[in-house]
Amino acid sequence: MGEPLRIHTEDAARWITLDRPEVRNALDVATGDALAAALIEAATDHDVHAIVLTGTDPAFSAGGDLDRFDETDHTAFRFASHELTQVIGLAERIEKPVVAAINGVTTGAGAQLALACDVRIASHRARLLWREGYLGLLPSHGGIARLVQLIGLGRARDLVLGGYELDAADAHRFGLVSEVVAHDVLHDRVRARLALIARRSPDAYAVTKRVLGAVGGLPLATGQAIETLGQSLLVGTDEFADRLERARERRSGGAEQA
Repeated sequence: MGEPLRIHTEDAARWITLDRPEVRNALDVATGDALAAALIEAATDHDVHAIVLTGTDPAFSAGGDLDRFDETDHTAFRFASHELTQVIGLAERIEKPVVAAINGVTTGAGAQLALACDVRIASHRARLLWREGYLGLLPSHGGIARLVQLIGLGRARDLVLGGYELDAADAHRFGLVSEVVAHDVLHDRVRARLALIARRSPDAYAVTKRVLGAVGGLPLATGQAIETLGQSLLVGTDEFADRLERARERRSGGAEQA
């Protein structure tokens, strides 16, 4: 067997491709370890400004490798499951843009990896499936909690309990993907979205991502206090001072503002 990931960098974006097509890019221990290392390396490389996660066709990821369920020691199973949850959560904790290019079917832990990304762009071939119940299990690694946060309890019930299996258009209707594009232009569309994101301040992106992750479910006043703290950090940066000066120059010149 070859390496579980293919990794390359273009235009300051690190592309990480799950590359186990023979098992539809399932996440076994080795793949999880490699993915964690790749995400951490990209997060700490100053020359990397964004991260893209995708899979080798025909799947994004079929979820956790079924061989892991052969583990009969419940303590060991819980530890391994927690480790995979931590790997998936890295996408939410990295203070850089993390974009999922969903090229095909994704289910189980694969779906959680996609949903942990900041932006999700789907090929028209993509499908999001919740099939844990067929195995006598429930969605884990944030599979219920994250889903409720993203789309609300009612729609989460439809998916997890009601047997829905979403094609790309339905996933967009449910609010689980940002947009749907033809399969052959998926990567081009991701590049275009990265170019749009790159116009924004990296410092502001990082703080805003943290605030978004913190305020879900909090009272309005608490969320506003967190926003103010984040803003107070940003107004003291050199980047803000430079961008503010340029905005003033554009305004005084009558130019369109960014």
